[in-house]
Amino acid sequence: MGSLQTFIKRLGPGILFASMAIGTSHLVLSTKAGAAYGWIMVIPILLANLFKYPFFEFGIRFTNITKKSLLEGYLDKGKGYLWVYTLATIMSALTILAALYTVTAGLLIRLFPLLGDHMLEVTFGLFAFVTLALIIGRYYFLEQSLKLIVLLLFISLFVTTIMVIYKGPAPMVSNFEAPSFLNEAGILFLISLMGWMPTAVEASSWVSLWSIEKLKLNKEETLKEALSEFKFGYILTAVLSLFFLVIGWLTLFGTGNEMSGSSVVFADQLITLFTQHIGDWAYFFIALAAFATMFSSCMTAHDALARISVDTVKFLFLNRKTPKKSLLNVFFVVHMIVSFSVVYFFGANMGFLVALATFVSFMMAPGIGLLNHSLVIDKKIPTELRPSKGLQRLSYAGIVFLSLFALYYFYVLLF
Repeated sequence: MGSLQTFIKRLGPGILFASMAIGTSHLVLSTKAGAAYGWIMVIPILLANLFKYPFFEFGIRFTNITKKSLLEGYLDKGKGYLWVYTLATIMSALTILAALYTVTAGLLIRLFPLLGDHMLEVTFGLFAFVTLALIIGRYYFLEQSLKLIVLLLFISLFVTTIMVIYKGPAPMVSNFEAPSFLNEAGILFLISLMGWMPTAVEASSWVSLWSIEKLKLNKEETLKEALSEFKFGYILTAVLSLFFLVIGWLTLFGTGNEMSGSSVVFADQLITLFTQHIGDWAYFFIALAAFATMFSSCMTAHDALARISVDTVKFLFLNRKTPKKSLLNVFFVVHMIVSFSVVYFFGANMGFLVALATFVSFMMAPGIGLLNHSLVIDKKIPTELRPSKGLQRLSYAGIVFLSLFALYYFYVLLF
């Protein structure tokens, strides 16, 4: 019992990473992968998780060794690197929170019909609640609350997956033929799935900033402890993506149901079809799992983007020793206002912004991966603390994977 309590107490950036990553990439994309193409989608999901692992791990490693964030590492290499990263982050910030909060609001309305059809009001309420919670509670509140949320999420998803497996696959329509994922539509879906699974590579700096906060709470944390905690969170992320895949596969594959391209509508359809397949009594489990998935992503993404904003402003326009506390409160509110404005003025027409953010994120991924790699093998890092040869080889393979992925994505868009 004592060792379990110690492990739970040590949970930090890894559990926050899991909370952040299991947003739309899991709830929507993993479920759609199983629903549209069946179990074969296990392969690209696992490959994406494998090849991207080193770049997130390097964020934990670099910060624990140097007591600096990845952003400071980019700055030390040259201001230009940080400028490029900042511009890419701005594009993401315009869409990430708007999309996450919109889907979460839709699920909350689904859970509590008394809220009525007031999407904007519910979305603003969620923004205000999370912003206030982050201002008052800070990192400690985020870490402690997400331990509970992720526990509820895992239990809900585990129970849901077991029920789906027990019930068996939904009846297929007659003369059903599994669609090919090697045609244009299938390849575009694969690009989206692998590009966002488990999340964008630029989020490695988010993990690094959370690691800085964790070190403030536990100055004695060793590199081994930090890495083992992160590996737990990363593996949990991959396992949850497979849970969603199984749910989509056994509930929707071959049934002929047309699923919406809208994340909000898709989540609603998923809950409805699932309860039809299993029974109304199972509604609570899938609805809770879906809402917990999205709510935890809202909290972590909001916190991370505010921290990124603070550090980039300090490093590019002020200085490293500028007090952070008041700036962080300001950016919690700024991101709430900007993201809600995107929801208010663009609403269902955010397609262009999302597509642009996706393009920038996918094109930037190989460069960020290479930057992270260069930081942890730098001569300033003691040899014994650098990644193992095996992990370095996996990192090189990941850089090649991300580069080919970006080039092919560019080719698809161009031609």
